[in-house]
Amino acid sequence: MIIEIWAAFMVLFGVLTLIVYNVRNYLQPIGFEYKQVWNLDLASNQDTTEIGSKLEMALQRIKSYKEVESASRMSNNTPFSASTMGNSVTYKKVSVGADFYNTDTELSKTLDLPLIKGRWYKEGDMVAKFIPIVINKQMEDKLFLEESALGKVIKWDDKKSFKVVGVVDKFKAKGEFMSDKPALFQMIDKDDKWNSNVLIKTRPGTDANFEARLAKDLAVMLPGWGIEVTYLTESRKNRENLTLVPVLIFLIVSGFLLTNVALGLFGVLNLNIARRKGEIGLRRAMGATEGKVTGQFLGEIWVLATFAMLIGLIFAVQFPLMNVFDLDSKIYITAILATIAVIYIIVTLCAWFPSRQASLIHPAVALHEE
Repeated sequence: MIIEIWAAFMVLFGVLTLIVYNVRNYLQPIGFEYKQVWNLDLASNQDTTEIGSKLEMALQRIKSYKEVESASRMSNNTPFSASTMGNSVTYKKVSVGADFYNTDTELSKTLDLPLIKGRWYKEGDMVAKFIPIVINKQMEDKLFLEESALGKVIKWDDKKSFKVVGVVDKFKAKGEFMSDKPALFQMIDKDDKWNSNVLIKTRPGTDANFEARLAKDLAVMLPGWGIEVTYLTESRKNRENLTLVPVLIFLIVSGFLLTNVALGLFGVLNLNIARRKGEIGLRRAMGATEGKVTGQFLGEIWVLATFAMLIGLIFAVQFPLMNVFDLDSKIYITAILATIAVIYIIVTLCAWFPSRQASLIHPAVALHEE
């Protein structure tokens, strides 16, 4: 029984850690607006001439439509995409890994991305000595600790220097279930030819007819280019499914294993209690109440469960102590406490019915059978 309870503890700890992590992330705001935003992916394919100017021309054409409220060029790691781009930056010997996003000056307007400090970069910043950037609050906390990030200069691979001009609160680009990771937004040049995604914030009521017209007009303007339009709302759902499906599979498998453990405990306890009818009858004959008999067996299983979980805790506490998977220690602690509570509930339910049935046996019957 100790091995079974220990195994159940470790399985539950893993499942509840995953659940706590995802629920905690889901309860935090995503940090930007996506419901009316489209992602236009422009691929130059075989075209290799004046890519930057053609992208800028396409952007200006997109902004000219009355259905478009704002538009912004961005790198291919757009919100809810599978693409990532990251690197480490350094400030006063403190190094932090961050997700990098290359954007133009209109991203904050297109995604309704509010700033809590400073401002968003503008075209005039490109002539400055340092590359202007905007970071999120998580990046500020990890890199600058107790200092304000505004005006600070940070290093990237000892080759480039960035200057922080603004700070946003959160930017969970991979969706609600993503943790709030350090993020860095860097301004791109107008003639940049690499960042060919355009985020389009449409006005309410804009439908697929405009999408077809937009694609047709751009195909004429950019012959031979690949043009793909996706909605961020659909991308978000796809990203959410990628997170939830593995979790659900893990829950089903874990639930099956825990059910087998519970049935095994119930069977063992039922058999052991049935073999102790003589002891039960003697205690009842000496004046033990039904509640005391039930409490005795519950106490015994609680002692076994406690011993098994103490062994499990030796393994579980290593996760927050060693910062495994770089998760907040509060997630592991919450999962441990929840696991202990669930294990006690499971063993109590498994022991209560057979112990209750045993306590109802008449003393004379139990002693006579013995």
